[in-house]
Amino acid sequence: MAYIQLEPLNEGFLSRISDLLLCSWTCRHCCQKCYESSCCQSSEDEVEILGPFPAQTPPWLMASRSSDKDGDSVHTASEVPLTPRTNSPDRRCSSSDTSKSTYSLTRRISSLESRRPSSPLIDIKPIEFGVLSAKKEPIQPSVLRRTYTPDDYFRKFEPQLYSLDSNSDDVDFLTDEEILSKYQLGMLHFSTQYDLLHNHLTVRVIEARDLPPPISHDGSRQDMAHSNPYVKICLLPDQKNSKQTGVKRKTQKPVFEERYTFEIPFLEAQRRTLLLTVVDFDKFSRHCVIGKVSVPLCEVDLVKGGHWWKALVPSSQNEVELGELLLSLNYLPSAGRLNVDVIRAKQLLQTDVSQGSDPFVKIQLVHGLKLVKTKKTSFLRGTIDPFYNESFSFKVPQEELENASLVFTVFGHNMKSSNDFIGRIVIGQYSSGPSESNHWRRMLSTHRTAVEQWHSLRSRAECDRVSPASLEVT
Repeated sequence: MAYIQLEPLNEGFLSRISDLLLCSWTCRHCCQKCYESSCCQSSEDEVEILGPFPAQTPPWLMASRSSDKDGDSVHTASEVPLTPRTNSPDRRCSSSDTSKSTYSLTRRISSLESRRPSSPLIDIKPIEFGVLSAKKEPIQPSVLRRTYTPDDYFRKFEPQLYSLDSNSDDVDFLTDEEILSKYQLGMLHFSTQYDLLHNHLTVRVIEARDLPPPISHDGSRQDMAHSNPYVKICLLPDQKNSKQTGVKRKTQKPVFEERYTFEIPFLEAQRRTLLLTVVDFDKFSRHCVIGKVSVPLCEVDLVKGGHWWKALVPSSQNEVELGELLLSLNYLPSAGRLNVDVIRAKQLLQTDVSQGSDPFVKIQLVHGLKLVKTKKTSFLRGTIDPFYNESFSFKVPQEELENASLVFTVFGHNMKSSNDFIGRIVIGQYSSGPSESNHWRRMLSTHRTAVEQWHSLRSRAECDRVSPASLEVT
């Protein structure tokens, strides 16, 4: 290592310059990186650490090799010798001799400390690589596992999902004869034809046969041997604009011979699925679905047309819907008037076997749990898709509006007995569902503006269960 001899005259000047330009970790005498400036101390025993042991043996250590051999017998057996390593031919080595014997690391450090008291102490400790002793056992976090018995394991399965009798898509792989023998719901005869000139699809419902007898658990049916079937036709996914045949009384082999047209473009018709649902009419309870037939129109030649006998399959919908009602609400804060428009209804539940229904709508205002006012529309004869367009106005102060409820009930007019209940909804404080609540909030947020919305009718029991206002009316 080279040393720079400084003149006494310039030593103070150069020291101040080095203090300004060099880091505190750099020796200002030799410009080497050393914190304690031990590199510039004059000593005959200089140590150079060139890298990991073993390294090149320093000259001063080779000079004292003989004296170290004499003292080998004095050291204890606890010192762990280092294994000699031979440098590969590829490695570059200096002209100095390499170490051919092993020395104790502790002995070397102690020898260095005795010879160089001013050198920094280097504490080199052996590195432990986490080898587990025989007494130590690894502790793993325990996972709580529930032990299942065979009964618990098989109880998780739902047998109805794997049963062959379930209403699944396996009917697509069965023939009509297999479906008929499996479900025994009868067969339906129908045809389709598309008119390219007028852009409409014609569906002809011809007849049905071998329909099952009605099932009633309450014994309310007067004639348990025969059904009163009719057919509902729609093009999925649109179930709102459906058609319905007339009811055929007391027969298991009804003949319909009715035609219905759907105004729909040809390309759109090919994306639809024709759904024919056979329903059993029941005057005293909800109508029961006997079975259904679905035909993807993309699989048939609509222009050429054709007719088919198809076996009925079970439907997941056991009861038909009660119909829909279109209403408009408007509130005038300055006048304190709540205006209601009953516009129309569609696909109402048929209450008369011979001539459909004679429906009308009753509107009742309930304040809190007290009936305040009742009004009703006129009844229209022989239809399940009535158009009313009738308006009604109720006196409701603005401070009482939040406690008001409107109960809409659709009845079938009956001259001989009490009117036939079809469906009901409640709009207001005690709404019968999310759709009704949404309509009421929209009306409150837009004063002086009429808000229209379609509502699906609900049963009396459903409204009574969720709306206290329904219990206050008849």
